[in-house]
Amino acid sequence: MATAGDGPWLDEAAGRLVRPFTVSNGRTRPTITLDLLSQVMVTGATPLGYLGPEHTLALDLCRAPVPVAEVAAHLKLPAAVTKVLLSDLVDCGALTTKPPVFHDNPTDRALLEAVLDGLRRQL
Repeated sequence: MATAGDGPWLDEAAGRLVRPFTVSNGRTRPTITLDLLSQVMVTGATPLGYLGPEHTLALDLCRAPVPVAEVAAHLKLPAAVTKVLLSDLVDCGALTTKPPVFHDNPTDRALLEAVLDGLRRQL
């Protein structure tokens, strides 16, 4: 039987070793409003002060416009934590945001019913 000290058991299989809300210093609310579909992109400005590794990874992911949801998926963090990290980067001028653009009314009842009907047919 293997013990905790035997072998490399703290690897990819171990998963995240730091709790997600530790990354955001326990903060759960971003300083700006971000939708999951909001686009974020680097501005080119160098942020001043300390950035955690997740902030740096987020900056790397945002070299081209990318939705908040995709950044969260790549960072493997909850959306709430990702929004806090991204708002930190916006606050220091390193990121810019663009709200999602809907060409159609996203709450159009006929559209939502058509989507629901399509999902029912698939199930």
